[in-house]
Amino acid sequence: MSRLEKQWILYDVGNSAFVMLCTTIIPIYFKNLASQAGISLADSTAYLSYALSVCTVLVAVMGPVFGTLADTRNYKKPLFAAFFILGVIGCLSLMIPKQWLAFLIVLVIAKASYNMSLIFYDSMLIDITTDERMDVVSSHGYAWGYIGSCIPFVASLLLILGADAIGISGVTATMIAFAITGAWWFFVTLPLLKNYQQTHWVEVSDTPVRDSFVRLGNVLTHIGKNKKVLFFLIAFFFYIDGVYTIIDLATSYGKDVGISDTHLLLALLLTQVVAFPCSILFARFSKRFKSENLIMIAILGYLGIALFALQLDKAWEFWFLAVCVAVFQGAIQALSRSYFAKIIPKEKSSEYFGFYDIFGKGAAFMGTMLMGISTQLSGSSKTGVFMLALMFVVGLIAFRKTTKIEG
Repeated sequence: MSRLEKQWILYDVGNSAFVMLCTTIIPIYFKNLASQAGISLADSTAYLSYALSVCTVLVAVMGPVFGTLADTRNYKKPLFAAFFILGVIGCLSLMIPKQWLAFLIVLVIAKASYNMSLIFYDSMLIDITTDERMDVVSSHGYAWGYIGSCIPFVASLLLILGADAIGISGVTATMIAFAITGAWWFFVTLPLLKNYQQTHWVEVSDTPVRDSFVRLGNVLTHIGKNKKVLFFLIAFFFYIDGVYTIIDLATSYGKDVGISDTHLLLALLLTQVVAFPCSILFARFSKRFKSENLIMIAILGYLGIALFALQLDKAWEFWFLAVCVAVFQGAIQALSRSYFAKIIPKEKSSEYFGFYDIFGKGAAFMGTMLMGISTQLSGSSKTGVFMLALMFVVGLIAFRKTTKIEG
């Protein structure tokens, strides 16, 4: 790994701590806040789903516009810095609200900023490495992100679980956890912020904002004509939507089916630990096997996970499911990112990754919204999980179509 590749990977280490916080401690903390306000478990899961859906809609609207603007010479780094810092501030600000609705509003701001920063971060992959190394570097980003995020998470977990022993409340311990995560995210990102330089760009014009909208229209036209990119984005929309919905709502779902808070947190910590070697393993597989085949294996793995989750009602089953998720989680995200980076024009990387984020994290609107609506209508989270299984089926069919298109 070159120094710049390592510094790029460090941002995954930093932001993954925030992701870990969002998928473990935050849902439990929010559901406890909601329960104190007299809101049922099913309704609180739905409200969290709706908040995440609002977040993804914001990213879907802003992503392509800012992504297109970022391809202008010397614009990518400042835009990345702005959203990264806003995300950190949002993470730290989670300490302030004591009412569940206010907490969700702050969470939406923090998570939307984090997702926006990823548009620029993902497109940096074009600038910091070569086509031949993209699968490996992208996989290492997720791998080290998983294991690195365990450091602030374990510190936070020990603080929360040992709150009584050190004489503080669980709420206070959770607030300190928000501060630990925000500080970690900030400091490990500084090397990339200092040394990254944009190497692929379009030249600055007198009207960069207006021109970004013109280029945005051109990209839309190009995507419509490039069937390989188009069908990949359609496939990605469905299968990665299911992946991110599982990541966002696994803790909330586990709580709904009666898994204790301690089991939830420890099982998800295990997920991070197991995901590290599995991501590295898939990176090595990518040197011997086509990334397309590895992505299809991961989609099938997630389909099995969703089907197994339909009957989940025991702690050991949640632990087993956490390990299964860990096997495929890094691979499906990392290989999708590098696969997309290889099939798009490099000088328009941020423009394309703006759409990539719409069809990915932005499109998770559908998964979280389906989860919320179906849970409230049926009174059971398992209905939403069944809908996720169908999304993996559609994603697999569309991705197989992508692999058959030349380009």
